[in-house]
Amino acid sequence: MKQISLLDCTLRDGGYVNDWHFGEKAIYHITKKMVLAGVEYFEIGFVRECDYQPEYSLFDGNESVQSMIAPKNPATKYVGMIDMGRPVSLEKLGRRTAEGFDVFRVIFKKSKADAAYEYIEELIQLGYEVFAQAVGTDNYTDREFIDLIDRFNSLPIRAFYIVDSFGLIKKRDFLRLVQVADNNLREDIMLGYHSHNNMQQAMGNASSMAEMNLKRDLVIDACVFGMGRGAGNLNMELFAEYMNENFGKNYRIEPMLEIIDEYLNDIYRENFWGYSLPFYLSASNGCHPNYAIYFASKGTLTVKSFNEILKSIPKEDKALYSRERAEEIYKDYIENFVDDREVVAELERELAGREILLLGPGVSLVEEEKRIQSYIEETDPVIISLNFVPKNFRYQYVFSCHMRRYKNIQDEEGGKKIVTSNVRDAKNYQYMVNFASYAAQEPEIMENSGVVCLNLLMHLGVKRVCLAGLDGYDTSSRKNYINSGLEYDFPAEILKLRNQLIKEEIKRIQGKMDIVFLTKSVYEE
Repeated sequence: MKQISLLDCTLRDGGYVNDWHFGEKAIYHITKKMVLAGVEYFEIGFVRECDYQPEYSLFDGNESVQSMIAPKNPATKYVGMIDMGRPVSLEKLGRRTAEGFDVFRVIFKKSKADAAYEYIEELIQLGYEVFAQAVGTDNYTDREFIDLIDRFNSLPIRAFYIVDSFGLIKKRDFLRLVQVADNNLREDIMLGYHSHNNMQQAMGNASSMAEMNLKRDLVIDACVFGMGRGAGNLNMELFAEYMNENFGKNYRIEPMLEIIDEYLNDIYRENFWGYSLPFYLSASNGCHPNYAIYFASKGTLTVKSFNEILKSIPKEDKALYSRERAEEIYKDYIENFVDDREVVAELERELAGREILLLGPGVSLVEEEKRIQSYIEETDPVIISLNFVPKNFRYQYVFSCHMRRYKNIQDEEGGKKIVTSNVRDAKNYQYMVNFASYAAQEPEIMENSGVVCLNLLMHLGVKRVCLAGLDGYDTSSRKNYINSGLEYDFPAEILKLRNQLIKEEIKRIQGKMDIVFLTKSVYEE
């Protein structure tokens, strides 16, 4: 086992809570107390282009930080963070001096990796130690992650980090990332871990990493009192005590507790951080925690709707929060939201204890009609058709979540019609349910009627569903519908992707509800 070091980032990451406005006295004394506590690395704040004000833990270079850290403790490395989204000019930083920063941590998104490499290379030439930190490490494929490591192996960086930007990396996935990094990172580079705690994984992940007995040095970030954006970060006082008890460290806990008592408690009472349902939901949906903060501030969303609106955020927007985009998403959601509690309760009563036969419009309905009719005579199921009115089968309901498809059937007489709230301007229906509650999770198949209807039936407590006519997309003939108005025209690769995604969704639902295929289908195992 090699050296495990701690890095305190209370004044930097904690600054998201109070806009870095700790006050000059607090910044100075927190710095001194963390030095007394014995942490190896102390991060005093962001370094960026700004008009330096002593009341804030934001610095514009070495000159502005010197008075806050003087006299420097030789056993402590003083750290500043640079975000490649708004880097400080290298000319302004100048060469490393004995009175200024020792280390810079450089954080960068995927799109900034090239710029970060060049910037870090120049920082090292100026004499600084550098920690390279890929934001949202879990968003990299293994191949991308290894390629990134291989690239930074060519630089004399001091540390390379796994960064859990949204606090959603669970232990199994985290340990896999650690193993991938450890197996590919140059042996003299420290491996770091920066956590967020939205799903309460920080302590478990950090302790597991420490206990892996790796042959390289490690550096683990934490904040006093867990102070940080959203649900906060790994608690420094707790993890330092764990290190004392399990790894023979001698961190002093009292100065950390004094920081909580003298400086952080007042901030906490005004600006809460820590575990909460909105932050849990933002993490479980892979969203920037600021979405949770924004939507929670509305005070209008139930837990169900809160989860739905987060799910509805497009993949490309989830990690890139902006207030303007959040406002658009909220407005669009509210305009399409319907309170379907009464409708759901009525459907529950109507379907209670019944087996369901779901009819898709595939040609297998004709090819295997006798088998289906035999099943109907024996079982007497409730029959729900999807986006079409069947001619050869009696049915009780038609389900549609697709406006163009619904227009073809809305004037048909017969069974009751169930539509989803995204089918705007729908007419002649008996039931409308909230689309976001039952939509498929993958955007490519979000409006697939089979998946949406199965999700609704699962929510209604239906125990068993039989499927007929859900043949799947035919990538060759594209004429596998019994109704010519339902044919499609997509590239073969898109059809293959949709087939695979729908198959995975049905498999997921099968874990919670018994699903039986009566006719041939590409979705059947």
